[in-house]
Amino acid sequence: MALNRRHFVQILSITVGASGLGILPDLAWAQNATGPYDLPALPYSYDALEPYIDRETMQFHHDKHHAAYVNNLNAAVKKYPDLQSKSVTELILNLDKIPADIRTTVRNNGGGDLNHTMFWQIMSPEGKREPSGELAKAIGAKFGSFEEFKNAFNQAGLKVFGSGWVWLVLDKKSGNLDIMTTANQDNPLLSGLYPVMGNDVWEHAYYLKYRNVRAEYLKQWWNVVDWDEVSRRYLQA
Repeated sequence: MALNRRHFVQILSITVGASGLGILPDLAWAQNATGPYDLPALPYSYDALEPYIDRETMQFHHDKHHAAYVNNLNAAVKKYPDLQSKSVTELILNLDKIPADIRTTVRNNGGGDLNHTMFWQIMSPEGKREPSGELAKAIGAKFGSFEEFKNAFNQAGLKVFGSGWVWLVLDKKSGNLDIMTTANQDNPLLSGLYPVMGNDVWEHAYYLKYRNVRAEYLKQWWNVVDWDEVSRRYLQA
């Protein structure tokens, strides 16, 4: 999609603002997340990720949960017109400048929108099952092997108490990869880290199929990770 001047200026402002934190937001992501904020369509059908993620879970997760985050974010910024032209990434990177009466709402719901937009994009029914190229080398250098990385990632996801996310993040200052977890809908950008990939461990992401067995969900999720997209994010960062 061609960028008009408004989109270009907006993306440029996001990049410049983030550069001071050593973070380069996903520009396509930022471009598509300007207000009034819209629910992005799934890039595949509801049942495309079966048998690993079932149709009903995808419908509720996208159409109900993600939609609620978008709707709540729109409601929060409605009385602040100057915020409506900012991307979700920009809102999250500048939470301290968000009016106090809506700051928590923007953090929770803006984060929910940002996290889920990434989540849908890094999954695919036809994705590669293992990383390759520079990302594979970086994972091997940091964690020893891909299998050791998966085990460490899954263990971190299991230890999240209550609701949250487990992430592979990049510290742009050091160039190092790491695994981290966040509570609720917090995004690694809040810690100055770039989210290369993340898995949603809220119960609504897996309970209909896996019930309370989060470990099985974490294990099966690797079958739908699109490593081409994850690698693109890593190389972009």
